[in-house]
Amino acid sequence: MQHARHIAGAPQAGEDLGRFLQASGTLTAGTLLSVRALQAQCRTSIDRILISEGLLSPDEVATALSRFHGVPRADLSALPPDPELAGLIPLRLCLNNSAVPWRVDGERVQIAVSRPEDFARVLSFMDDAAPRAEMVIATASEIHAALARLHREKLTATASARVPESESCRGWERAGRARLGLTITLLAALFALTVFFPTHVFAALASWAAFTLLVAAGLRLSAYIAHVSRPPETPSPDLDPAKHPLPRVSVLVPLFKETEIAGALVQRLSRLTYPKPLLDIVLVLEENDHLTRETIASCTLPPWMRVIEVPEGRPKTKPRAMNYALDFCDGDIVGIWDAEDAPDPDQVNRVVQEFRRSPPDVVCLQGVLDYYNSRQNWLARCFTIEYAAWFRLLLPGMSRMGLSIPLGGTTLWFDRTVLEELGGWDAHNVTEDADLGFRLARHGYKTRVIETATGEEANCRVWPWVRQRSRWLKGYMVTYLVHMRDPLLFYRQMGPLKFWGFQAHFIAALSQFMLAPILWSFWLVLLGLPHPLDPFVSRAFLINLGIIFLMVEMLSILINATAVSGARHRHLLAWVPTMHFYFPLGAIAAYKALYGLIARPFFWDKTQHGHSLAHQEHASGVGSVGVQLQSGDESL
Repeated sequence: MQHARHIAGAPQAGEDLGRFLQASGTLTAGTLLSVRALQAQCRTSIDRILISEGLLSPDEVATALSRFHGVPRADLSALPPDPELAGLIPLRLCLNNSAVPWRVDGERVQIAVSRPEDFARVLSFMDDAAPRAEMVIATASEIHAALARLHREKLTATASARVPESESCRGWERAGRARLGLTITLLAALFALTVFFPTHVFAALASWAAFTLLVAAGLRLSAYIAHVSRPPETPSPDLDPAKHPLPRVSVLVPLFKETEIAGALVQRLSRLTYPKPLLDIVLVLEENDHLTRETIASCTLPPWMRVIEVPEGRPKTKPRAMNYALDFCDGDIVGIWDAEDAPDPDQVNRVVQEFRRSPPDVVCLQGVLDYYNSRQNWLARCFTIEYAAWFRLLLPGMSRMGLSIPLGGTTLWFDRTVLEELGGWDAHNVTEDADLGFRLARHGYKTRVIETATGEEANCRVWPWVRQRSRWLKGYMVTYLVHMRDPLLFYRQMGPLKFWGFQAHFIAALSQFMLAPILWSFWLVLLGLPHPLDPFVSRAFLINLGIIFLMVEMLSILINATAVSGARHRHLLAWVPTMHFYFPLGAIAAYKALYGLIARPFFWDKTQHGHSLAHQEHASGVGSVGVQLQSGDESL
């Protein structure tokens, strides 16, 4: 079948859109010259540049394209696409090419696209049995809105279940009563054993706590040595854009129940140095979040920033929202920032450079997370110390050791093709980031930690800290149980080093939080006081255990002090010894997490941000920010 494209006033040979706009008086010669220079740098279409630089609105560009190519300008808002044509072109093809079948005109189907090159790609994939096609022009936002309406149910269902069920926790919904019954039985058995054999139960728990303490210490010491002994890196030269065209980058920014966020968000992201024609910032809003919608509507967003509204559905989580928005991204690289984030201005540039010089199996980059309100109070100081040790020392060390690593929930960058291949994020996992890190590893992909930082707001109130940490720990429990559903398969996929590294990290971390009160009992030994294990072992043995416990504490002080020894965090050195009083909060969070795992495994315990407004102006040049964020937190 011949595909026909009716163009009444098609451009003459040698004519292009730029000259057409100059001839019509829309662009001056000087403006066109600047646009040409930016086009040579970005290697992208002139219409993208005109829109991203604010020279023309998307509607003006669409009108100009329709006149230039002599095709109709479709107003999809006034005349929506015919629902009967929705299945004519596969949804994925429509999403990837910003195209939608619009209307039937005689024997021809009019296909709305935002760029003529998209129409050509759609035609090349259309079935030969399809009717003759005709191009019409609409804006990308009009096409996306039309696709969202036409395929609402399918897109909503897909966002909740992109990950294969064998690698997701969503099937737990069907086993709620069985899980509760099993838990009650196990707790009753433990209670009975404790009543009749209290010393024996304590001895068993103390033995396990001591063992996992040594495992955790060994892992941390190995990561520390691997990181501090690394040879200095030789900076790679920047790649020539003329020989290596820069990719288009999409960044998802999930928002929920915001107030004064938009102005500060635009201010921070406007500092990014990556070319705006290749930058696609997507603000992800919940459909029924009227507060945030009104706030965003009252602000003027730059042309390279847009809004995607996620239809109502369950579960209402950050990963589900990102799964939905992923379908509407058009970047080759997909990143994530939280609403209160303040990334380094050159972060996207460094991400692109790192992907270019990394081997093909490196498909994820994790940046460093930092806090810009570290002087606010003691809790904020300790939180900053913890993050400095984790992101600046331990994670890079574990990665250098060849272990798979859990991801943080922000400053993450993915090869989009691989992200879609793996099904995006598990919408039901409340630490979807940690889960995705190990899903990447079990499918043969690698994550690399890069030295680019993003400032965030430290949770500096006790109970909100406990709630946030309990969600992270609950997600850790869920992630461990999901990946250990078939241990032999997981072992074959990960290999021995990564498999046992996974065990050491998760089991030790969860055990240390859950059994922290038992570990604290060794202070009794060091202080010369009686200990519950005295009837079982000699005092000399207990003293040796107490000394080991003290050595592990000294190791933690060494690691934390090293992490904050740089100029940016040096003011925190004096507070490092107080970290011993910070981690007991984690035990409370662990017990809350265990309850949540049993009773509400998919509940997203949201974190309220915006309590450090007076401190945000201080760090990294971040201006005063009015943020009240309730979603989009990172996990451990």
